[in-house]
Amino acid sequence: MTTTERRRFRSGTVILGGMGVLAAALTACGSDPDKRCVDPDTYRTLPAKECDDSGGQGRYYYGGSVRGGKAKGGSFDKSSVKTGGFGGHGSGHGSGGG
Repeated sequence: MTTTERRRFRSGTVILGGMGVLAAALTACGSDPDKRCVDPDTYRTLPAKECDDSGGQGRYYYGGSVRGGKAKGGSFDKSSVKTGGFGGHGSGHGSGGG
C-alpha cells in the first residue's frame, strides 16, 4: 500500500466513524422518556396493567426516578419531560411527587 493509499484509507475511516457518532447522537435525542405506571394521588408505582386497562387506577408518569416505591422528579405530561441527549439521562420537570 502506498502512502497516498494509506492516507485515503485513514480519511475514510474517520468519516465513517464520525457518521456513526452522529447517528448515535440523533437516535439518543429522539428517544422517549422513561415511563412507569403510578397512582396519581400517592405516586406509588403500580403494575403496568393498572395504566393499560380502562378501569385501572394508574396513570403513566414520565421521567424522574423511583425511590422507596414512589416516583418523583418527573411528570404526568410526557411533553414536559426532556429526554437525555448524547450519553445523558432524562431530567424531569412538572408535577413532582410529594
